[in-house]
Amino acid sequence: MIPNQEQRTVKWFLICFYFILIGYDFFYYYLLPEFVTHEPSHVGVPSVFWYFNYVVLLILIPIMYYLSKMNKQSMMKFVFITSYLVTAFTVDILTYHGRGDDYRSGNVVEIFLMLTLPLFLSKRYFWLVSLGIILKYTLTSIILKSTILIVPIILIVILSIVSFLLLVRFQGYVKAISTSYDNQLQGIVKGVIATLELKDPYTRGHSERVASYALLLVQELGILSKEEQKSFYYACLLHDIGKVHIPDQILMKPGKLTKDEFEIIRSHPGVGAEAVQNVEGIKDCICVIRSHHERWDGKGYPDQLKGNEIPLLARVASVADAFDAMTSSRSYREAMPVEEAYQRIIEGNGSQFDPMLVAVFKKVFPAWVEFHKKYPWSKKREILKEVDQ
Repeated sequence: MIPNQEQRTVKWFLICFYFILIGYDFFYYYLLPEFVTHEPSHVGVPSVFWYFNYVVLLILIPIMYYLSKMNKQSMMKFVFITSYLVTAFTVDILTYHGRGDDYRSGNVVEIFLMLTLPLFLSKRYFWLVSLGIILKYTLTSIILKSTILIVPIILIVILSIVSFLLLVRFQGYVKAISTSYDNQLQGIVKGVIATLELKDPYTRGHSERVASYALLLVQELGILSKEEQKSFYYACLLHDIGKVHIPDQILMKPGKLTKDEFEIIRSHPGVGAEAVQNVEGIKDCICVIRSHHERWDGKGYPDQLKGNEIPLLARVASVADAFDAMTSSRSYREAMPVEEAYQRIIEGNGSQFDPMLVAVFKKVFPAWVEFHKKYPWSKKREILKEVDQ
């Protein structure tokens, strides 16, 4: 939910930025001289270097589009603002060097930048923009030896103070809302897991252990933000939620399942994904619930996906699920040693499991063994303890 809001905010921010910057330049350098000051001889941008601003802004459009597709909204802001400030500073120096008293640069878009700082809830971005603009005008003033730039510097400092106060207030509100939401979602997840464990005591703690193993693996990959890790962790906790609809006599059957019984078991990923598809906080990770029984060779279920067709997060959960299934007791067998489970994961390289993830699994295996040894098998642990550390 938060990443989607960030994406929409960045998109509209960029649209407004382009509109204000180009609109202001057109008014100030074309309409203002001719219709306000009645000096048509001064119509137009100060120098040919000015067009470099627009060339850079044009080049940034495909770059921003690419970063958006890669879900790098945070990087978009930093790349865009850094490019703008460096370009604007360079163009000002090239245009007005040697005639500092004639300086009439600047754009109202910088006021827009200062006023929108609290929207992004990022102190790093705040310091980049505020200090960046102040530094731009300060260096320009020194190089061009123009004292008139003291006025915009003072204005930016005042706006920075106001924006910072608003930013701190907004961050406080968002943190309070996020904490309340997390607590509610945790309560729901705990209730569902408790229901599953009452239904099948042999899988007690299974969901929690799978989520913990998967979290360690995905942290080693380094592909998820802290918020995304929470969503992934919740989805892993609920990966077997579809088993609620499976009759007890099938779920806890000590012997071999019949073909029809196995088909009922195979339906639980689809049932589980459908049950929670509209739950905010995990719907971006529904693939974990639906596809954690898919195999790299395409022989899994429910959709017989193959290779990279299987979502990466589901492939991560698959390794974690298999490892815990092998290292914990079931109604039909005892738990196997972690070393034997390790060997079976290695043997599944390229058949059941993604080869890339098997290589990462080898790196995190010692951490998994440590977790397995320290896990309180006789009592529960607090959900999300691993994420919050």
